[in-house]
Amino acid sequence: MKETEKKTNTVPATAEEDFEELVLKESIVNASGLSSGNLLIGIRGDPSLRETTYDRKRYLSEVDQHIDALMENLQELMLNRSTYKLFLGFNNGEIRTNSIFDPLREEVHSVEKMIDASYIERQFPKVSYEDKIQLMRDLYTALRANPIYQRMPGYWNNIMVRRSAAWEPMEKEEISTVISTLRTLREMPTYYIRNITISIVQSIVRMQFNCDGTQIVSAENYQQFLEENLTAD
Repeated sequence: MKETEKKTNTVPATAEEDFEELVLKESIVNASGLSSGNLLIGIRGDPSLRETTYDRKRYLSEVDQHIDALMENLQELMLNRSTYKLFLGFNNGEIRTNSIFDPLREEVHSVEKMIDASYIERQFPKVSYEDKIQLMRDLYTALRANPIYQRMPGYWNNIMVRRSAAWEPMEKEEISTVISTLRTLREMPTYYIRNITISIVQSIVRMQFNCDGTQIVSAENYQQFLEENLTAD
């Protein structure tokens, strides 16, 4: 059988600029986070869940029972250890983490383990916040130098250069603010939180509530979001 010619990733030059702008603008959250025009994004969930919100009582989960110890350890992970992305499920007690030392894998932990100081010490290597941010930058630099990466369409290379130049990670104070409000979000009388994701890389906070609605908020606008949308009834 005759070997077929390999297709190249070439895109007409006239289209590359258009593609570049579309990729940067058309997704809700791209690799660098929310765009400047979308500082707060709300996504409606299942209508049946919204309509029955008041009929479904909140029960006391493992997270609720250990919230104070858990908040302290989650802050430790994000500020002083290898974790750069964190998911917390309030109802089922699922905690997912991503480590800067193994960035392509996601780990899953239980609440009872994550309130144990010795478990934190074993599972999550210490690294200063500043070194963690520098390692993120170094990883992207190494990725861009790889020959396979270089075979991407030209407009994607441009995108990654632009993202790198504009990228700013989540501030330490922003992380502390978000984690310190978890109890308040959980104890809201009506629309209380059921899971949250915090991403240092994209500087966003993703929250899903018992009404199944999702809120995606840039870290710098998190406090404003609370003041405008989550005041107690």
